[in-house]
Amino acid sequence: MSAKRSIRFRGKRQKREVSQLDITSLLDILVILLVFLLKSYNSTGIIINVPEGITLPLSKSETVNNQGVMVQVSPTTLWVDDEKIIDSEEGFDPQDGSLFDLARHGGSLIIPLFTELVKKKDTIKKVQTLSNEAKPFSGIVNLVVDQSMKYSFIKKIMYTCAEAGYRQYKFVVMGQEQ
Repeated sequence: MSAKRSIRFRGKRQKREVSQLDITSLLDILVILLVFLLKSYNSTGIIINVPEGITLPLSKSETVNNQGVMVQVSPTTLWVDDEKIIDSEEGFDPQDGSLFDLARHGGSLIIPLFTELVKKKDTIKKVQTLSNEAKPFSGIVNLVVDQSMKYSFIKKIMYTCAEAGYRQYKFVVMGQEQ
């Protein structure tokens, strides 16, 4: 009889109680991660590729640059939107006639930069006339300038940008953690 009893009770299992799972701590972690990711997210969509030869100056500013034409300047090279315009092994010299128009405005206009900026402006305006969804020409130029560049040369770059039709300057700098 004991053998029958053991076989009879094998098929019957005891019902277990449903245990409750506490996910409060998991939700706390997810909220903290969400806040951290939202704080570090850059919503402007501007991606800046800083060339190897440029060391950006430091700033405590927290504003983000606007979309516009990117002019990048290292001690030996000048780019407009990742396209190399001037490459000089010996560096930029304000007295060099090949880089500057010395006959106009005391040598303040950088001709290769001027022609490239005018091309960019004309392209933006053409796209604007062809497409209703295109953004209008903003006249903004983002300047990525090496911290070792002299102010007189930066002034020439700004003058050239203004002559090409870009009236707003935004300097891109490296932010400091506070």
